[in-house]
Amino acid sequence: MKLLIDDAHIDAIEKICELFPVAGVTTNPTILAKIGGNPFDTLKEIRSLISEEADLHVQAVSRRADDIVAEARHITDILGANTFVKIPAVPEGFKAMKTLLETSEILVTATAVYTPLQAFVAGQCGAAYVAPYVNRIDNMGFDGIRVTREIKEIFSANIMETEIIAASFKNAQQLLELCKCGVGAATLAPEIFYAMINNSAIDSAVEHFVDDFESFAGKDKTMLDFQ
Repeated sequence: MKLLIDDAHIDAIEKICELFPVAGVTTNPTILAKIGGNPFDTLKEIRSLISEEADLHVQAVSRRADDIVAEARHITDILGANTFVKIPAVPEGFKAMKTLLETSEILVTATAVYTPLQAFVAGQCGAAYVAPYVNRIDNMGFDGIRVTREIKEIFSANIMETEIIAASFKNAQQLLELCKCGVGAATLAPEIFYAMINNSAIDSAVEHFVDDFESFAGKDKTMLDFQ
């Protein structure tokens, strides 16, 4: 499973990239609204931070298929290779996906996925990724983990190359459940990255090891002080 950052704050992205294995960054209009200004200024800065090889997901906001296609081309012209254009999994979005599959090499992430059949249709339209909203599905009274697993089963049964990039997580347990079944990718808010490893037992064990070492080596001593 590839891990991506679901955020547009440069400081947060930079810090997480330093600490964790990160494959890229996802954004959406709501995330970009928290930054404001020219969205391409933010996206260009993200692209320069994560490198040209990393994945960057950017959403088209037009409502008509022809406009979505034009917007997708504009986004990728500016941000370059490995930029995935997020297109909602709705009828006009499906039309745009089919056009892009037939006329260009633009990579598409089908977004706002709440049902397995949405994901299936998006995959048939050529989407590289589909993004089920795990926690939002839970909030509707359904099971986001189960829906995501069903999508994976559908792709496997129908020999489809489309991958899943699971989104909308409330906690690290949801991520763990999808790790178990081998979902292709997940995009996480910064707090979920830290929640994966925040554990008082872990912190206590590390502190205990340091205390034991300092008990015989001396305060603030490390292995660097010996040879």
